[in-house]
Amino acid sequence: MSTAVDQQQLSDWTDAFARDGHICLPQFLVGDVLEELQDNLDRYIRDVVPGLPATHAFYENREDPATLKQMQYMQDEDSFFAELIRRDCFVDVAKSFLGEEVITQGAEYFNKPPGLGKATPPHQDGYYFCLVPNKAVTFWIALDDIDEENGCLRYVTGSHEGGVRPHGTSQVLGFSQGVQDWGPDDEARETKYLLHPGDVLVHHSLTVHRADANTSNRSRRAMGLVYFADSAQVDPTLQQNYKDSLTNQHAGMGIATT
Repeated sequence: MSTAVDQQQLSDWTDAFARDGHICLPQFLVGDVLEELQDNLDRYIRDVVPGLPATHAFYENREDPATLKQMQYMQDEDSFFAELIRRDCFVDVAKSFLGEEVITQGAEYFNKPPGLGKATPPHQDGYYFCLVPNKAVTFWIALDDIDEENGCLRYVTGSHEGGVRPHGTSQVLGFSQGVQDWGPDDEARETKYLLHPGDVLVHHSLTVHRADANTSNRSRRAMGLVYFADSAQVDPTLQQNYKDSLTNQHAGMGIATT
């Protein structure tokens, strides 16, 4: 599904997404398209990352490049990722799922290094986005085989209908806030996804999700592409509160925020 999307299939996906707040699109990227993404990611890590500020590339251990865990703003640093996020195969799905035009927002990288990748706290992307209305989607592109051992994603089905949940400061770099009122009802409604390279998850900005630590000897790499609904506007007060919290977290970890 690396090019055009069948309209009937897109309609079915849209219905499922509206119901659950998340969906898996198996083998959405395959063949040369997936290989191109992998090759450009390797190039970016080799050639671009060494020159990035600390707020654009996070490590489990900043002294060890092999522990790279997260990258942000990739579309601003490299033409390939600026083009990737504008591709019709993603934009058309995002528009259908949100029911309106969309604004390309960001290309990100997520990894849990073997044996080191920490758990990702339950959170809503929308808390970080600070949008009114809070309408956005994230495409999460698997680049490795992903299972329970290396930190598969777990979504709370239907949680996108409940608004923004209370969040509090976490100690996880790259995921500064986590849901405070997480409980047994959330666990009971979780759906986990076991993925192969090229499988793509899509989730709503209000869908609560998390991932366990990587206890395996394998990496758990993925790309994230974020799209905001055209009607969504950043709330400046919410954004400033979030930025202040993030700056304090980074300062506590010895990261200078620019």
